[in-house]
Amino acid sequence: MKRLSLNVGSSCWLALGLLAQTALAAPGDGAAPASPQPPTASVTAAQEGASSLLRGNTAQAITQYTDALKDQTLPNDRRGAILNDRAVAYARSGQTKLAIDDFNRAIQLFPEHAATYNNRGNLLLALGLPKEAVRDFDRAVLLAPGYAAAYANRAGAYDRLGLAEDALRDYSRSIELAPSSAVPLAGRGRVLLSLGKPHAAIRDFGRAVSADARFSNAYRGRAAAKLRIRRYDDAIEDLSRAIAFDNGNVELYILRGHAYLGLRNFASGLRDFSRAIELDSKSPAAYAGRGLANGFVEAFDDGFSDLNRAIDLDPKNATVFAYRAIVYNLAGQTDVGLKDVETALKLDANRAEAFWARGAIAEQLGRTSEAVADYRHALSKNSELALAAEGLARLGGEMPDSSETPVAGLGIEGWTVVARGADFYAVNTLQPALRVPLESRGIGQPRLLDWELKKAPFKGIGVLRFSGGTLAGKDGPQEVEMIAIVDVAARSVITVEPNKLGSKTAAWTWEEGKVTVASIDGVTDEFNLRPSVAADTAPPERTKRARSADGRSPSDDDADPEDRPKPERERPQRSAGNNRSAPKPKSIFQLLFGN
Repeated sequence: MKRLSLNVGSSCWLALGLLAQTALAAPGDGAAPASPQPPTASVTAAQEGASSLLRGNTAQAITQYTDALKDQTLPNDRRGAILNDRAVAYARSGQTKLAIDDFNRAIQLFPEHAATYNNRGNLLLALGLPKEAVRDFDRAVLLAPGYAAAYANRAGAYDRLGLAEDALRDYSRSIELAPSSAVPLAGRGRVLLSLGKPHAAIRDFGRAVSADARFSNAYRGRAAAKLRIRRYDDAIEDLSRAIAFDNGNVELYILRGHAYLGLRNFASGLRDFSRAIELDSKSPAAYAGRGLANGFVEAFDDGFSDLNRAIDLDPKNATVFAYRAIVYNLAGQTDVGLKDVETALKLDANRAEAFWARGAIAEQLGRTSEAVADYRHALSKNSELALAAEGLARLGGEMPDSSETPVAGLGIEGWTVVARGADFYAVNTLQPALRVPLESRGIGQPRLLDWELKKAPFKGIGVLRFSGGTLAGKDGPQEVEMIAIVDVAARSVITVEPNKLGSKTAAWTWEEGKVTVASIDGVTDEFNLRPSVAADTAPPERTKRARSADGRSPSDDDADPEDRPKPERERPQRSAGNNRSAPKPKSIFQLLFGN
């Protein structure tokens, strides 16, 4: 039978705790309590099976549980409990048919046991049956309304079904019941990231790693959220921690490789992609990443070899063709690059990387208006594509009104609110590049309430307070209020935190270069604030405060400058062509990264 890989770090399994208890004789009527009797052979075997299962020795656990089940005097509830535990051992050893059989028999004998439904639901979820799993989790929480693990597992099933709000509700309930459990925190962070709320996701992933410092999946999730907001240094640090605990994970090396490319540390990126290929010689993503990195360092033959291998492995991957188009452009073969762009768009007409590649080729050829149009189109498909945004800004273009629309009545003096699809951003009128994502779980449009620039020693840090709509509560709708901490000079957002929910209010403490938030959900978060450096301009305030501000990027918060990866030295490139509308960069790296 095919071995099933169960991710027990993401699902919550439970072996029955009753098996660790020794049976005691009942006291006689009116007599002194009887002395404890030694455990029966079946109880001893079950206890040994539980110990083996905890140590990861599933084969021995199965044998010991089987020995315990030979006792014909076992009552139904005890037999059902032992069957549940043996089923967990079978599941972890990949013997799924035997596991299902044991779970089914356990439920017949002990239908009131919530743990068995939870565990069978986990196995069904691992087998790709989320609807069936939800039914088991429903039964588990009905039998045990305070069962935190079952809520977390049902949330995971809802997430698989695309029911994000249901998943968030269950993860939040699990966190209320078990606030120190890392699994539901990481699960909620994953859903928030999928909903385009990276700052909220970072908060939950950070709490998850505080609860379990060895939780690789939480570091990986937090890194993905930081990559979304282009905090490459921080993402690399998290991915390095994840790799320390899971050094055979190919995806982690690929992600870190791309983060290094974002910093233009091409040598480190190449090492990570090569390590990924060593671990999995058939990973198209690893070859594609290394091919792109080789193109950036002008190792074109190696780059094309890697990208061709990626295409052989996954001939319908539009992103790989887009990457090869970029490398052809770097090599001066723009005509061939355009053919790859056409192929990419045939495979996926909405692939943002393809429009970015076509825009880069147009810019290289001096066709500014075409490049602007393609960069805009790339951003309309993926607003987080940094290189397209930089290309658009470099050429003096702006996003079209259809992609970002001002919303009247939601702003304050100096700030307007714009909508991009279902997302809202606060945009400063004096510094249009400074935009704050108005992340909130509440229903309704966000409305700005107040803007404050902090004074020394937090000069350069701004606090933007906004209404986040309403959330359903036990006694009706509750008002949500959020606060965004902004590094003004760096034009970046440090965090977006819930400030109020109904009658609950967070407590903020500003001291010693950091801000500490005692959150409304009972968890304390801490954010380091770097010493400020004076900036030329600052956003206007709602009240009469100074207009100058200073600050440094929050991406520098967690690493010493000397420890950060250094970008590779740029190499001279061939002429990119004439462009009277916008000066051409001196190198291809400047063309791609806007420096």
